[in-house]
Amino acid sequence: MSVRGTPGTRRRRRVQAPWVTGAQWCCVGVPAAARGQPVLEFLCQRFEHIERQEWLRRFAQAQVRDVQGQPLQPAQPLAGGGHVYYQRAVDDELPVPFEVSVLHGDADLLVVDKPHFLTVAPAGRHVQQTVLQRLRQQLAQQAPAQAAALAPLHRLDKDTAGLLLLSVNPASRDAYHGLFRDQGIDKEYEAVARWDARFATAQPYCHRSRLEPGGARFFTMQEVPGEPNSQTLLHIVARAGDWALYRLRPLGGRKHQLRVHMAALGVPIRNDAFYPRIDDPPPGDFSRPLQLLARTLRFTDPISGQLRCFHSQQTLQWPPPDH
Repeated sequence: MSVRGTPGTRRRRRVQAPWVTGAQWCCVGVPAAARGQPVLEFLCQRFEHIERQEWLRRFAQAQVRDVQGQPLQPAQPLAGGGHVYYQRAVDDELPVPFEVSVLHGDADLLVVDKPHFLTVAPAGRHVQQTVLQRLRQQLAQQAPAQAAALAPLHRLDKDTAGLLLLSVNPASRDAYHGLFRDQGIDKEYEAVARWDARFATAQPYCHRSRLEPGGARFFTMQEVPGEPNSQTLLHIVARAGDWALYRLRPLGGRKHQLRVHMAALGVPIRNDAFYPRIDDPPPGDFSRPLQLLARTLRFTDPISGQLRCFHSQQTLQWPPPDH
């Protein structure tokens, strides 16, 4: 699989222009020195790894536009200081054969049940096969304004299933972001991992550590010495032979927090491909879903003041087939 439209080490900005309802659009700034240059020539020079014919294809399909969303022509002269918007393209993007379920929708929020293996937002090799793209396509006809404004309020790993909150109203978005900034949301996860008597207690076990980027891959995290910046409460709620069903409550929201903490405690989550070691399945292999589920979200709505509680309708492989 190859990715076209990735400008090497140059920074690419995601945009949320009102006219964007399809796949992920990116924008590139036009320096003053490029004023008057044909759009096609500018793009070919800026993105040397993308063939000229590929840019011509995108022009023909209206995939190169100005800030108002108007399609640009290859020979059209540029205005210095502006931006050119273009759609990314991925050859042979593998389909993810699992659906996103919408659990709740109102004027401010969309609550969905994300399946395993589906990325939340376009990134890298994932453009069409993402939660955002699928939801935008669903909403484009009946609620185009919501489709354009759709934005996730928090992260959920591609490998993790369960509840995801998205904003559909820019005016109230910061109020909901504040819930996550101020730890105003009670998040509860379930995970399958090896049985360990340390965690079969009435009171949850508390693990605290400092998490920073690092490890085997550029996107992985690791525990390092220093003041803790993450905390997880965990305990066992069921046992099946050598396996246990854990209930996890992250306090804080560091990337891969639950996965790193469980591995550090000696009970890595079943089917984890990155912690404690890299064990990637081949592309298109959906036989080993990470046994981690965002089960429950509870919070007081910052707009209405109403207490809200959402539960995932998905299940983990419990008990495990080899228990």
